[in-house]
Amino acid sequence: MRLQKLYNPIVAAILRSPLHAAMSNSTMLLTFSGRKSGRTYTTPVNYVRDGDELLVVGSRGHSWWKNLRGDAVVSVRVRGREMRGEAKAFEGEAAEEGLLAVLRAMPAYRRYWKVELGEDDRPQEPDALQRVARDNALVRIRKLEPA
Repeated sequence: MRLQKLYNPIVAAILRSPLHAAMSNSTMLLTFSGRKSGRTYTTPVNYVRDGDELLVVGSRGHSWWKNLRGDAVVSVRVRGREMRGEAKAFEGEAAEEGLLAVLRAMPAYRRYWKVELGEDDRPQEPDALQRVARDNALVRIRKLEPA
């Protein structure tokens, strides 16, 4: 967590700069309001495109994604463009299909979560998605439009 407090502002500055292309294919800025405080938060997050939507994984050990339960209006800065959309966090079984899309799109997540996909593009281990969903939440951002 302490490293993130140093790292996040540096990443945010890069993503707001003309140098954003070095990171913005997989990292974006996500801005949202706290559900209880109403305070505005901006955090860099890794994302995957899924059609017209963006998928973001949040470790259940972190709390930022909990602000996105239900439909929450968010702003994102992705590939140098500001956009608005609706975000919704999913947990447990409801997160599994989105997490599978992330696994298919990002080999790094497969290595990190120790999940191998078979020829059918599904996890070889029967309970792999349940295991991943137990430790992670999925945020789906939809209805994206320019800000």
